[in-house]
Amino acid sequence: AAAGPRSFSAAEVRARCAQGACLVSCHRRLYDLSGFVRLHPGGEQLLRRRAGTDVSAALDGPPHRHSANARRWLEQYYVGEMEPGDEQTTPPDWFSFSFQSPSETVDEKVVDAAAQTPEQTDLCYKTVDVEKDLVDWQKPLLWQVGYLGEKYDEWVHQPVDRPIRLFHSDVLEFLSKTAWYVVFLVWTPVVLYLSWVSYTSLAQGNTRLFSSFTTEYSIPVHKYYFPFIFLLGMILWSLLEYLIHRFVFHMKPPANNYYLITLHFLLHGQHHKSPFDSSRLVFPPVPASLVIGFFYGVLRLLLPEVLGLSVFVGGLCGYVIYDMMHYYLHYGSPKKGTYLYGLKAYHVKHHFEHQKSGFGISTRFWDYPFRTLIPEETFKKED
Repeated sequence: AAAGPRSFSAAEVRARCAQGACLVSCHRRLYDLSGFVRLHPGGEQLLRRRAGTDVSAALDGPPHRHSANARRWLEQYYVGEMEPGDEQTTPPDWFSFSFQSPSETVDEKVVDAAAQTPEQTDLCYKTVDVEKDLVDWQKPLLWQVGYLGEKYDEWVHQPVDRPIRLFHSDVLEFLSKTAWYVVFLVWTPVVLYLSWVSYTSLAQGNTRLFSSFTTEYSIPVHKYYFPFIFLLGMILWSLLEYLIHRFVFHMKPPANNYYLITLHFLLHGQHHKSPFDSSRLVFPPVPASLVIGFFYGVLRLLLPEVLGLSVFVGGLCGYVIYDMMHYYLHYGSPKKGTYLYGLKAYHVKHHFEHQKSGFGISTRFWDYPFRTLIPEETFKKED
């Protein structure tokens, strides 16, 4: 017979937290959030302050009511049960012991005992119940998801904390993964070089707007306009970022179309299924170059060559900023009250609760006119 969940005393929990672990309880169930603290949208310190306490009230808010997906996510870190009578014995501010004087520290014998048995807090959960889940996690997922049919949309929006393998081929699997700094190293030199080419070309004074329609009323484009044209490209990218995210990445593929479901999972579904897979948070340079080349070609058709290049390089810079920011919103720990802190919380809400809104990533601006802004939470005072 399978062994039951391990029991933990309040003293042992305090001792492990004293060593830097972040254990919290919800009623009697105990969770080890040590590997999640930096990813928490409320910030690492917020979780650290709650280490060793019961968080059942905090899950319901205020300031934030945690979604069903967030509660399901918490279950992935389950390690055991609090001993009867101990689940409410830890005062909420016990974490301050970390800053006490040596004479006021916790029992050294308890700390030593906890240090000698690290295996006892090994996570005993399974991020996915292999026997009950709709796919076989031991095999590449890309060719399986198309068979989920009408169950796909619900399944893909129930996030898990585990890496995903897409392809059988090791080569394709390698090419589908990208470290965040690769995007910066590949595209930043391109942005700098094309900016120099655009500026020096405009400096020659040969670029005129509407020259293909009329020479009498054509408008000269001076080199001093380059920063504004560059900024226009960045603004256009922010709009394009929103439109692609909403209408391409969040299309709902027909339940009876295996290929569209597979395409959706390849483009974006895998990111929603495993939002903290660090190797899949930015766009790989090879497929990105194809998409970038397409948009450059469109601009070449619509605008004079140098003017189109100037808009393009601004948009390319916007893309690099977007990809870097997207990675940071998942793995960074911004300071509370900053713009990025609010943006991180906003983006995590999109992943865990509001998948049909909150499509802006580097900015929330376009969510306003398109009416897809994630609503602010309100809490009514209960009697």
